[in-house]
Amino acid sequence: MEKDNIAVGLDIGTTKIVAMIGKRNEYGKLEILGVGKSKSLGVARGVVNNITQTIQSIQQAVQEAEADSGYKINDVVVGIAGQHIRSIQHSDYISRHNPEEVIGDADIDLLINQVHKLAMLPGEEIIHVLPQEFKIDGQTEIKEPIGMYGGRLESSFHVVVGQASSIRNVGRCIKSSGLDLSGLTLEPLASADAVLSQEEKEAGVALIDIGGGTTDLAIFKDGIIRHTAVVPFGGNVITEDIKEGCSIIEKQAELLKIKFGSAWPGENKDNEIVSIPGLRGREPKEISLKNLSKVIHARVVEIIEQVFAEIKAYGHEDPRKKLIAGIVLTGGGSQLKHIKQLVEYITGMDTRIGYPNEHLAGNSDEEISSPLYATAVGLVMNSLRNNTRSATPIGEVREPEPVKQPEVNVQATVTAPVQEMEEVSVENEGKEKSSDDSTERKVKKSFFDKYIDRIKEFLDNAE
Repeated sequence: MEKDNIAVGLDIGTTKIVAMIGKRNEYGKLEILGVGKSKSLGVARGVVNNITQTIQSIQQAVQEAEADSGYKINDVVVGIAGQHIRSIQHSDYISRHNPEEVIGDADIDLLINQVHKLAMLPGEEIIHVLPQEFKIDGQTEIKEPIGMYGGRLESSFHVVVGQASSIRNVGRCIKSSGLDLSGLTLEPLASADAVLSQEEKEAGVALIDIGGGTTDLAIFKDGIIRHTAVVPFGGNVITEDIKEGCSIIEKQAELLKIKFGSAWPGENKDNEIVSIPGLRGREPKEISLKNLSKVIHARVVEIIEQVFAEIKAYGHEDPRKKLIAGIVLTGGGSQLKHIKQLVEYITGMDTRIGYPNEHLAGNSDEEISSPLYATAVGLVMNSLRNNTRSATPIGEVREPEPVKQPEVNVQATVTAPVQEMEEVSVENEGKEKSSDDSTERKVKKSFFDKYIDRIKEFLDNAE
């Protein structure tokens, strides 16, 4: 009997770290077997700034997920975010030697390989290369070029770039926690997998993931990722403003925000007051809910305006680029009262709150269906594409198994640096093709494996 593919996603956020174990049930839905959550120490605005504390937080979340599920976690797919992430639009082309042959995967890989020759700023590394629309001999708007004839193959690309040191620090934390890294993916892409429907991606939609330290944006149109951005503000700055504005401690500010906070100050009356216990025998503090919502409103407006500036930069006002499905809000910050109405007011776009329950099995815990867990659910879905057993029942010895590679879903694939890609293509040139399929599998395996191996090798040498 074939064993289930057990997938594990690890969401390393600014306020919380979530380890989630899941598998597909017989209806193709995601069944969550266990969840572990810990307070994130050592991460600021999506970037690791204290290795030791981050390792402890990861281990705590992993142990909780293992105890909850009865499975031992072996490897994880990790989300990458943080203010160091930026994206660029780039176009490139190749001239094919024999236009009489149909275009195959090797041609697409060669084109993607070429994008890696882009000059990056010092210390930056390409995380994702996402092809958008292809052009063959001047014929435009081709979404799937494989199987067509042509001499000049051209494509526009969405290239996601991040700081190499930040990515390696995340890798170091995973390895030191006793886990293997099976994949990296951009967090807004993981959240998009969890909460967006294919119809929304076709119509045009902006996903805004309001996290603790950052707000992530992913824009889709015609089913293709068009723009990504990370704004270095999230729920933490709102809490910080409440703390300063009301002269209370952070824990109290966070509770106030969750229980009584509203992004719309008009709804609170002047006489609505909440009493906060004083510190060590001091008098209790009385805080007006109207003032509280004014503080929250000011900061939320600032965050939304920055995100809206990114949506405008994509070109939303151009009729051909219009986002018909509007905005989907997710992440912990989307649970703030009246935030949906405020976003609609500022942007003039239809807005809904995104829950990851569409892909979850019907018997899933209600808590997991919260926008808080959108990224973690997306990472588990991403891990499922790798077709590996990322977790085994506790007490069972993990059998060595041949590595199966993910299907060609470019959003889920981590791209490899140029040098290694060149090695792959040179290696393949000298060998006869037994069949197109086997070559395709080999190239993709090399791309994926070499990138992960390179991080592992770097970590081993750093010890």
